[in-house]
Amino acid sequence: MTETTQAEMVRADAAQAEQMRSGDGFIAALDQSGGSTPKALKLYGIEEDAYSGDAEMFSLMHQMRARIIKSPAFNGEKVIGAILFERTMDGEIDGVPTAEYLWKEKQVVPFLKVDKGLADPEDGVKLMKPMPELDTLCARAVTKGIFGTKMRSVVDAADPVGIKKIVDQQFEVGMQILGHGLMPILEPEVTITIEDKAAAEDLLRDEILAHLDALPEGIEVMLKLSIPEAVNQYKALVDHPKVMKVVALSGGYAREDANMRLSKQTGMIASFSRALTEGLSAQQPDADFDAVLGETIDGIYQASVAG
Repeated sequence: MTETTQAEMVRADAAQAEQMRSGDGFIAALDQSGGSTPKALKLYGIEEDAYSGDAEMFSLMHQMRARIIKSPAFNGEKVIGAILFERTMDGEIDGVPTAEYLWKEKQVVPFLKVDKGLADPEDGVKLMKPMPELDTLCARAVTKGIFGTKMRSVVDAADPVGIKKIVDQQFEVGMQILGHGLMPILEPEVTITIEDKAAAEDLLRDEILAHLDALPEGIEVMLKLSIPEAVNQYKALVDHPKVMKVVALSGGYAREDANMRLSKQTGMIASFSRALTEGLSAQQPDADFDAVLGETIDGIYQASVAG
């Protein structure tokens, strides 16, 4: 790496951090991985008999993501960031590496999903599986121009033992990621269908606050959380000096419902996946595809800036 390239990366990193802190808009979650890819393609109008094997499946998924990213509606005015799957990071759009294309052509900050799925349930939660190659992946992400990472684990019950374990793990791995100069998005998702969701969110908020207060000075993280039951449940996290941004996952809510719920939460912005691609189809002409995506982006944007 030349000194010029290093300087350019430092300037880009500072600009991207500022966009995350103060930019209006939301983060697009384009990080469906192996297990969820067939479902995502089916919703997009591509049945499983249309491809054979993982290579063809992921190629079709990359084409879908590239079509979204290249759409005129997808740009940094309303979409301030995008989370990529590893194969998407390694791919190209019009001959340009995806992360580079996002920032230079669209002014959208690139993130990378780094978790390798969920462990078996224990104490009401599903922790992340071990990630022995995380340091190697993070080092490669830096060379690709990635700004930050995202990693998901799941809360299925208001169990204080499990919730402490899940937050401990998220912050431990987050510190490892920070060591590479990347911004970690910590995502302890609360399942939206559990009966004790509100109680779980109380425990989660308090546990996250305790960990934030213990972080060294000068350290920041981002958080990705389910839209809470109580309005402004996570306002203390939004306002915390060690939190760059709090983003919300749609978690299975239909887009209209997710937008309505999010619009009530001050300072939280969207990071939707399925809700972002709802209504898009491989069979749509480009004009129709761009129109549907534009309306979707407008709606999610309005919900993100309403609070």
